Amino acid sequence: MFKYRDGETAKKILSAIKDTGIESRFMHVCGTHQDTIVRFGLEEMLADAGVEICQGPGCPVCVTTSKEIADAITLARSGITVTAFGDMMRVPTTVGSLFDAKADGADVRIVYSIEDAVRMASEQTRPLVFVSVGFETTAPSTCVPLKKGGLPKNFSVYSCHRICPPILEAIFEMGETKMNGMIMPGHVSVITGLGPFRPFSEKYKMPQVVAGFEPLDVLMAAFMLTKQIEEGRSEVENEYTRLVKENGNPIARRLMEDTFVPADREWRGFPIIPKSALALKPEFAEHDAVVVHEEVLSQTPEVEAEAAGCKCGEVLRGLIKSEECPMFGTACKPTSPKGPCMVSEEGNCSIAYRFSGKRA
Repeated sequence: MFKYRDGETAKKILSAIKDTGIESRFMHVCGTHQDTIVRFGLEEMLADAGVEICQGPGCPVCVTTSKEIADAITLARSGITVTAFGDMMRVPTTVGSLFDAKADGADVRIVYSIEDAVRMASEQTRPLVFVSVGFETTAPSTCVPLKKGGLPKNFSVYSCHRICPPILEAIFEMGETKMNGMIMPGHVSVITGLGPFRPFSEKYKMPQVVAGFEPLDVLMAAFMLTKQIEEGRSEVENEYTRLVKENGNPIARRLMEDTFVPADREWRGFPIIPKSALALKPEFAEHDAVVVHEEVLSQTPEVEAEAAGCKCGEVLRGLIKSEECPMFGTACKPTSPKGPCMVSEEGNCSIAYRFSGKRA
């Protein structure tokens, strides 16, 4: 748990929240925040102070759709080398997973960066695709080799990148998730700064706090949100001042603007969200897997959005907790996942299974 001094500070923060007498429900959109909340038992502490926190669509692997996974599987089964981060390999679909394709003889490889994939492409003549996943935090790293140029001709990127503001807009507009404050993702905010979140405070009167990832960061964010509610304010406040600046990282944002164009795309559990994904600009067409391998991708079979009984979409919308899914801990475990929320280290179900003590 906490070190002694941190523990004393935590008690003071929780006492200050409780003293307001306000009961509130907040949402966050970051798997690392969820890890901190569950790992350190903050759920119970905050509940005692009158605060409930639910997780939204904050896991990049989790929000990647079954159709996108099926595209990657189709590429691999067609004889193309497919590279991706480890969490992507085990995500199940109704046509299997990337690991299933590998077991059947396809050339599927885990990489730790796009540079790994570029190096592998330079060492072979067969086409190689890097499946890029992540929010604004990781998208700039995908841009670097594309902007630098000199890539192997056999290398291309299949972009599954998403950006946060459009999905937040969708959550507010859908109105199905009841909340009166948002804990905003610190990692994303390092890149974006505070500006993209301000329209939500103005339009939806939504208090927001950008928070870091230590237990005290999360508790302070809850306190700051509670104070906004108590004082009738709806602002974007920055708890994570040690890393997040007002304007974020202009260099990283410029890289993204020079490399990607916003695209309409579905998210797991959500309909098509306008301009919520990042597609490569036309000038990078020779390294865009959607263009280079258009014919192969046209052969991707139809897949179900979720496995029968899987409630991952509802978890990502903050409608239910992982433990409320009937398959949690029984039919769906890390060793036999039915959805990406049980696969990814940032997935709510995986976190709940590992740290909540609820086992089948």
